[in-house]
Amino acid sequence: MLNRIVEQKKKIFISIIIIFCFGLIRAFEKSLFYDPFLVYFESTFKGLPLPDVDLFKLFYNLLFRFALNTILSLVLIYTLFKDKGILNFSSFLYLFFGLILFIMFFIILRYFPENSWLLFYVRRFIIQPIFVLLFIPAFYYQFQNLKK
Repeated sequence: MLNRIVEQKKKIFISIIIIFCFGLIRAFEKSLFYDPFLVYFESTFKGLPLPDVDLFKLFYNLLFRFALNTILSLVLIYTLFKDKGILNFSSFLYLFFGLILFIMFFIILRYFPENSWLLFYVRRFIIQPIFVLLFIPAFYYQFQNLKK
């Protein structure tokens, strides 16, 4: 019983640290990453032309941010569930969705610049840890069904 309480406190502590790290990434995004869309999407961007971007620099900064969020998300998922199968499956999903999102982002940027609202949402999935918000409840639900 005591070990279970200590284990839960450890999970909560690690989870809080990871969430704090997500907050730090968000708080220092302007100084850590090259992303001209941060300022662009803060304004009323409807009808405005897309800002000039250095595609190479933008790609590597988005990839770096996605990788940071992915690593933190995978650590959080493993901390909560302690299951290597879920960790492997989550890693595959992050790789798969990341690849699709990056392809979509650059296709929209290159061929559909007038659809800045679509670029906004695809970029949002790349730079924010949204997938972890979807995966944790799904894995929890699966764990509860397996117990029954």
